[in-house]
Amino acid sequence: MTIGRWSENTSLVPPPPAQGLHTRIGAADKGLHMWKRNESPEASEPTSTAAIPPARMVSQEPVAPKASPPTSGSACLGKSVVITGEITGSENLTIEGRVDGIVESRQHTIVIGDQATVKAQIFAKEVVILGKVIGNVTATSKVEIRENGTVEGDLVSPSVAIAEGATFRGSIDMTRDSAESAT
Repeated sequence: MTIGRWSENTSLVPPPPAQGLHTRIGAADKGLHMWKRNESPEASEPTSTAAIPPARMVSQEPVAPKASPPTSGSACLGKSVVITGEITGSENLTIEGRVDGIVESRQHTIVIGDQATVKAQIFAKEVVILGKVIGNVTATSKVEIRENGTVEGDLVSPSVAIAEGATFRGSIDMTRDSAESAT
């Protein structure tokens, strides 16, 4: 809130009255200033209420955010994460770091990121490999090795896709019964 402004002669000068709503009273020559509301309607400028648009009604009900498609959730292990042991879950999982052990999310998708190194047995519904996997991969639906992905181990899944530029060394068992009995 501005009460006054500083002038070159180092005295405080009050701001001008705002559209006749306030007037200065007191001895201005002594530097004393007081503010008082005008009591008379003649001092204020007439305003027309016809020019002011009517207020719009705004709903007081909270607005819910746009609904996103339902997801079963997902988790991500970042590039700096190193895990030794067993990872089990019931949601999609993306691994960007390093894992040694067992990775299991049998009803969901596991994605091995392009910078990830996984030395583990992997069990999932779907497995997408962009990085490096050393170990056996078992999926009840599909295993996909993308360009620059590397797998050294056996694949067990009814569907296997290996992109051009991917590296694979191991065996592939594509019978549906093998994938379902291994999980």
